Amino acid sequence: MGRKLSTSLAGVALTMLALTGCSGSAQEATESVAAEITEAPAETPEAAETTEAAETTEATASAPAATGPTTLGVATSDLGEIVVDADGMSVYYFTKDVAESGVSACTDDCLVAWPPVISETDTPEVEGVTGDVGTIETPEGELQMTINGMPIYYFNKDLAAGDTNGQAVGDVWYVVAPDGTMIQ
Repeated sequence: MGRKLSTSLAGVALTMLALTGCSGSAQEATESVAAEITEAPAETPEAAETTEAAETTEATASAPAATGPTTLGVATSDLGEIVVDADGMSVYYFTKDVAESGVSACTDDCLVAWPPVISETDTPEVEGVTGDVGTIETPEGELQMTINGMPIYYFNKDLAAGDTNGQAVGDVWYVVAPDGTMIQ
């Protein structure tokens, strides 16, 4: 590939020199391009594979790790024991939601800052959570997890496991205790 590109560039350079009538410097230009072609390393199939593998590894390293089904558990925080997902991310209640209503009061732009906790099944896995865990259907047809009939959410400014940056935001968002009560 490198040799083809260099050869093509040499042809373009020679054509340009011929068109512009630079006969005195055409010889020098030709010699310069020829030197570049012989100095440019030829790309071997092995080199192409190595480059491709390095690019793939780099892309894979920056991609988020795939996780399994959303599982709820319990973690200790400065707010006491709270409900978290399998990656340790805190979950929140929205006080404008109505328990057992089957719908979320957080819609449109609200969902950008407060994404729903989605389950792959209608019977989410839990460990240490004693509140009644279930699901409701989002307008997009996904299954949003609930605890004691209240939809649960993430906060988009919680960047690491254990973050509780959403606690008391707007006096309407609160972390959830393992028994399903709201920690205010």
